[in-house]
Amino acid sequence: MSTQRFTLKRLTPDDVCLLRKLNALFGNAFSDCQTYGDNPPSEAYMKDFLAKDHVVALVAMAGGVVTGGLVSYELDKFEQARREFYIYDLAVDERYRRQGIATSLINHLRDIAKRRGAWVVYVQADYGDDPAIALYEKLGIREDVLHFDIVTDP
Repeated sequence: MSTQRFTLKRLTPDDVCLLRKLNALFGNAFSDCQTYGDNPPSEAYMKDFLAKDHVVALVAMAGGVVTGGLVSYELDKFEQARREFYIYDLAVDERYRRQGIATSLINHLRDIAKRRGAWVVYVQADYGDDPAIALYEKLGIREDVLHFDIVTDP
């Protein structure tokens, strides 16, 4: 899938280099380079990650440059025979924003999810992240929920 300005690509185990570039983009976009860069996984870990059927990592590229991307997870449900896709991270490099990249990434994921029998794609946004909230409201239905991190070693 492509437009005049960028091309979308689903990453495979052969795309570890692109996943590392996406990880760096996430670190910059979220102002959290420590989390996204200080302890990078091994090549083998990254290949295994990208080989998982329930993981969808997409990048937008312009002239070989990773301009944006998302990482999502397919979740099988138990209350009904259906599945959901959760967008864990989504970002676009500041220089490439407002060009339809995030919308294209979400719509591409939506197509993948539909082919895989998912009934919904969902994402969370932080209060104060008005551009993300506006995008998600344009594409979906807003739910006000609380998020809790329950650490495994209290």
